[in-house]
Amino acid sequence: MRAAAPSGARPLRVVIDAREPVTGGVRQTIIGLAHGLSRLGGDEEYLFLVRPGFHDWLDPYLGGGSSLLPLAGAEANDWRQWLRERLPARAMERLATHPLRALLPMRVPRSDGTVERAGVDVVHLARQAGFVTALPTIYSPHDLQHVHLPGMFGAVDRRWRALVYPALAQRAVATIALTHAGRGDVAEHLGVPPERVHVIGWAPLLDAYDRPTDEGLARLRRARDLPEAFALYPAQTFAHKNHLALLEALAMLRDEGLAVPLVCVGGQDRRQGEIARRAAALRLDAQVRFLGYVSSGELRGLYALARMLVFPSLFEGFGMPVLEAFSAGVPVACSDLPPLAEIAGDAAVRFDPRDARAIAAAVRRLWTEPALRDRLVARGRVRAASETWEGVARRYRALYRLAAGRRTGPEDEALLAAMR
Repeated sequence: MRAAAPSGARPLRVVIDAREPVTGGVRQTIIGLAHGLSRLGGDEEYLFLVRPGFHDWLDPYLGGGSSLLPLAGAEANDWRQWLRERLPARAMERLATHPLRALLPMRVPRSDGTVERAGVDVVHLARQAGFVTALPTIYSPHDLQHVHLPGMFGAVDRRWRALVYPALAQRAVATIALTHAGRGDVAEHLGVPPERVHVIGWAPLLDAYDRPTDEGLARLRRARDLPEAFALYPAQTFAHKNHLALLEALAMLRDEGLAVPLVCVGGQDRRQGEIARRAAALRLDAQVRFLGYVSSGELRGLYALARMLVFPSLFEGFGMPVLEAFSAGVPVACSDLPPLAEIAGDAAVRFDPRDARAIAAAVRRLWTEPALRDRLVARGRVRAASETWEGVARRYRALYRLAAGRRTGPEDEALLAAMR
């Protein structure tokens, strides 16, 4: 057991970096962490660092000892945020990846002073960007895709990640890997001693959303003109999400006499045009639907209506949709990547994501074999039930206490040991 804090010490105060813009899995994990921390007992205070006016996505999930800490320094009026408010997302993306940016000097961001003035004990850098501070930090890089699939990134992004990730990880008291499969990866590529890499995964977030009613599901089906049965793929249109190979697989199945409707949801970047054109070229227009970003309520409804989840990603640090599907009772066919194999175990049909025929074979099995779907749903529910955001929050609380030099009890020590 660690030494106790001095008698009369004030409650532990932690800042979690939740500045916008955050999307996809990063946003989901911050929402989940807020949801979980808000349900813990104790007198700890959790302050979520946000940009003024850009936190409505987080507000519903705060409670208990959690509250907002708006930026109050120069960064609160950052010119980049001014542009984000006024330019379309694709225009911002083109600016961010313009080749001329590679010629500009880069530096690791530094704190603008907001967290220091707040008198906090620990800063959790829950987004890859982060910032440098003299306070103890915990860093969550989420994934090292740029190391393994560098061709998926422009020169500017690769250079930025190569600068910022190691700098923040090496300064941190602890760096987070999302799976045991990724723990060695973080230590090797970010130059962090293995004993400072802790494994804390994610949990299904659907339980934090309102449960859909039968009437609500019927409205959703009508509003989105959904087919009676469909496969669901929730992912942004990033290149590594592998939409093109999935389309090839669906075209193969269609040509063999099996038409599987597909509903894709998630943020859309410049690759959406390429994906839509490929769908048209394969004559899949009427079979594949791209709904773009949907609300949390719609997402939960889509899980409730889907016959199966297909997840053909080429790279994942974790793979939240797999756990979400397990929680919702939806059978899964997913890539046979080490992190997904760790999460899914025997509760999913797995395939080589670089082989369209393998994707097609997995989709065919899951679409046409009800008994297989039933077996996988039962196994998936067991795996989903073992992970909750409150449990994730308990692990982070133990790590926050460790980083701040506060007392850690027997439960904390057991959790910390399991993270290594």
